Amino acid sequence: MELDTLFKALADTTRLRCLMLLMEFKELCVCELTEPLSLAQPKVSRHLAALRASNLVVSRKEGLWVHYRVNEALPGWVLEVMQASFQGCRLTQPFVEDRQRLLAGRGESGQCVSKCC
Repeated sequence: MELDTLFKALADTTRLRCLMLLMEFKELCVCELTEPLSLAQPKVSRHLAALRASNLVVSRKEGLWVHYRVNEALPGWVLEVMQASFQGCRLTQPFVEDRQRLLAGRGESGQCVSKCC
């Protein structure tokens, strides 16, 4: 991975917010990200596609839905930068509110309650 590819991906707030949620919740469907980020599905999908193109996330398709997770095959130094970013950002805004909205959207089960998942 090129250094500038990583930092360009992390420099965008929406992509960083997506990554922070993926790092905490491991795998999320696009529909699970729209509500916490207060963004339309096409915009979230566009940012996730950019993260996938930069190889930071991988996706799997389940029916009509696409689920994303952090690419575990990334070089160690990239994972360390992402983990340090997560640790530094997770207790600040807007990341705290993103997490709270995602959890609220999951309800008591802790799982996605959207019709897509």
